[in-house]
Amino acid sequence: MQYRKLGDSGIEVSRICLGTMTFGEQNSEAEAHAQIDYALDRGVNFIDAAEMYPVPPKADTQGATERHVGSWLATSGRRNDVVLASKVTGRSGMDWIRDGQETRLTPQQIRAALEASLARLNTNHLDLYQVHWPDRKTNTFGRRGYVHTQPADDVPIEDTLGELGRLVDEGKIRSVGISNETPWGLMRYLRAAEREDLPRIVSIQNPYSLLNRSFEIGLAECAEREDVRLLAYSPLAFGVLSGKYLGGAMPEGARLTRWERFSRYTNARGADATAAYVALAAEHGLDPAQMALAYVNSRSFLTANIIGATTMDQLATNIDSEDIALSDEIIEGIEAVHADNPNPCP
Repeated sequence: MQYRKLGDSGIEVSRICLGTMTFGEQNSEAEAHAQIDYALDRGVNFIDAAEMYPVPPKADTQGATERHVGSWLATSGRRNDVVLASKVTGRSGMDWIRDGQETRLTPQQIRAALEASLARLNTNHLDLYQVHWPDRKTNTFGRRGYVHTQPADDVPIEDTLGELGRLVDEGKIRSVGISNETPWGLMRYLRAAEREDLPRIVSIQNPYSLLNRSFEIGLAECAEREDVRLLAYSPLAFGVLSGKYLGGAMPEGARLTRWERFSRYTNARGADATAAYVALAAEHGLDPAQMALAYVNSRSFLTANIIGATTMDQLATNIDSEDIALSDEIIEGIEAVHADNPNPCP
């Protein structure tokens, strides 16, 4: 397993990160514990959660993911063996998370969210605390075409980062990250840190896969030059890049079979690109999921690749991508498919 620095934090994380958003919905508590045990045995030391998980978000399951991770921490006694990350929910209609309040990134809500996450996780600190998405309205979750709006009540980034800084000073979090952000947002966080002597963000968690390489358009240069590198989520595009949904197949129990709302990676162009990537993998004797993950692993702007699985076989396959080095010929094939059908599922 390769390990990389988390920005300038001094924290080392495994290149493969265990994503947990299925814990409490598609995976039981016992299955969650088994996944964590297996991942750690394979050298993974990085676990990523969020207060709104599991997905899809619902009032009756919210917080279950953190509780499952927290019960593992309590029974295993291995808190010092993991780099633990979670996230505070951005502006949304999920008022059940804040007891009837609209979720916002105000200092008061950030503090309350962190305290609740720490209690569920059975820990007194997080190694990385991330803003899940911006308070302002911008291009997130597959939205194309930026339309400018500036509501008078947007919470300033400086206010959000200021509270995160106070939590760092109190020892409740070790480092700060952002998620689902734009180049403007990333640079604004960095400017606020420099001007107001606040914590410098160490990571950006955004989608990145063979079906969505939009991170490369503006954020990759920021990530490299500012040493705020990517934590890539949905590297298999909700499992689509495994090829299991090709030809209209809907495997029993699979995420896209169970929930129609997950349509981000299911358009016709995405299916065409997926078929081409799966064919390329077959041509070279590779598992298509491992080829897709290995490509993400190879990017110089990456800190960690956040994998997720609902079965132990999937988990083993995904972690094994760490050992795969793609040849120049395969990379050229991937780039050719991308050139024919770039970013079909942003």
